[in-house]
Amino acid sequence: MKRIIFTLLILISANSFAQQLDKTELQASENKMSFTLYMIRNYYAEKPDMKKIVEKGIVNMLKELDPHSVYINKDDVQKMNEPLQGNFDGIGVSFQIMKDTIYVVDVIRGGPSEKVGVMAGDKIIKVDDFVATGDTIKNDWVFKHLRGEKGSKVIVTIERKGRKEPIVFNITRDKIPIVSVDTWFMLDKTTGYIRLDRFAQNSLEEVQNALKDLQKQGMKDLVFDLRGNGGGYLDVAFKLCDEFLSDDKLLVYTEGVSSPKQEYKAEAKGIFEKGKLVVLIDEGSASASEILSGAIQDWDRGVVVGRRSFGKGLVQRPFNLPDGSQIRLTTSRYFTPSGRCIQKPWNDGLDSYFNDYMKRYQHKELITQDSISFPDSLKYSTANGRVVYGGGGIMPDIFVPIDTSRASDYLINLRSKGVFNNFAMKWVDENRVEFLKKYPTFEAFDKSYDSLKLMASFEVYAKQEGVERNEIKKEWVNIMLMEALQKQVKDTLAQYTSYKTYANDLLSKSELLKELIEKAEAEDKKMSEMMAKSDVYIEASLKAIIARNLYGVSYYYQSIKNTDEGLTKAMSVINNEKLYNNLLSSPKTKKK
Repeated sequence: MKRIIFTLLILISANSFAQQLDKTELQASENKMSFTLYMIRNYYAEKPDMKKIVEKGIVNMLKELDPHSVYINKDDVQKMNEPLQGNFDGIGVSFQIMKDTIYVVDVIRGGPSEKVGVMAGDKIIKVDDFVATGDTIKNDWVFKHLRGEKGSKVIVTIERKGRKEPIVFNITRDKIPIVSVDTWFMLDKTTGYIRLDRFAQNSLEEVQNALKDLQKQGMKDLVFDLRGNGGGYLDVAFKLCDEFLSDDKLLVYTEGVSSPKQEYKAEAKGIFEKGKLVVLIDEGSASASEILSGAIQDWDRGVVVGRRSFGKGLVQRPFNLPDGSQIRLTTSRYFTPSGRCIQKPWNDGLDSYFNDYMKRYQHKELITQDSISFPDSLKYSTANGRVVYGGGGIMPDIFVPIDTSRASDYLINLRSKGVFNNFAMKWVDENRVEFLKKYPTFEAFDKSYDSLKLMASFEVYAKQEGVERNEIKKEWVNIMLMEALQKQVKDTLAQYTSYKTYANDLLSKSELLKELIEKAEAEDKKMSEMMAKSDVYIEASLKAIIARNLYGVSYYYQSIKNTDEGLTKAMSVINNEKLYNNLLSSPKTKKK
């Protein structure tokens, strides 16, 4: 017993000594930093900008920790918080700048602008005493002059089609809600769709309202879209999980060196605990999106469809500094119910970490599931015994490759030069009043759109803006000659007595020519098919943007849904009862 007590005393003493040593080293490092700042402030040859030095020092210190511990200066704190807090102070319009002019695209219902009579399609030409047109008018200028404290006033002068004189509005700024649920609607008679843009303060209430409304319309199954959702509040994530999971199930847990393990479990009766569920994710789905999709997958509550998610498994806690700036410091990691931490490594540096999309593209991970591999050490099991992996995002149950048809040169140029938005804004500005009288609802618009035949005029407009359709050229001779030179001709041209002799030699290789022609024809067919598919998406995009400008942002997604391959795959899973059940079954009980 004496030996045991003596051994314990030695261990305790050693531990205390180690802690004291760590404390001493920490104190020495802090003193070193303070002394350095003191020396710069008091002995540098010129007067130093201490604020700039300290801020850069904090930024670089945090970079040594992980990719998500960041410093935010006091001017940016509010901007960073606005999308998550769910509101900002302003006049309540969404806008688009086209040809140096600010167009009102939408007026927020119940907001200050609607109350005084501002309408979609109005052109803002003056804000207070400032001219609001010209080369200097950018998005930042609009935010700076139209946003302001609740209760403050701003004078907005607009031009309206059909009115000869400008209209002057005195607008009192107010709280403007920022919605996180972009849209919800019925995909068919029994399947609902909800798209969540971020996990903000109001997201739970917004999703609950959407679920209740869809259930009134007959929803039995749901597609929940988290593609491109970069996350948000952790507590909102597990509260939303609670809407789909029951029976005191573990939703997520967090743990860090200085943060003890904390579990979050389902507590309340959820609105959608039964019924088929598909969660859509992609490489832009991160953090809170991965918490929700991971919990759904681990409990076999629904099927995850799409591409591997971003891979952010670190939890940040905000710490406010005395001057109003803020540090968002990683305090723990979060883990899915099966024990997975889906944080991807950052050993190759921050640039490589945040350019992960390009690495995935180069490795063809966005094209084929076969290029993705996980080590057995990261293997976990769902409630039904299905194998899932940690260490780098949530891997979907059904893989959907990226749509390469959307990478055609023509489509990329249309987007980069803003042709879609500009043409739609121009067309809507010219036709809004008459068109809305004829087609007052989106449903009427949806049925009549094809009769408008806008693609021809759209292509003419695009050409005027410097974007022309790329013609597919059939340069058979050049292709054949290049292939022949590379693969078949081993001797140099000097060994031929004339070009005619060389040409005859090539022509004698009839099998080679046949093979090259077939190859060129196949490539041409592939390119033609891609262009045809791209054209379908171009037309759908134009329709969607016009619908958004006429009827509101939620109708954008309804217009483009038929060209959405991820959504199409989700519906094929929901409509196939056997496939859906097999995807969620234990490997031992799968039906063949």
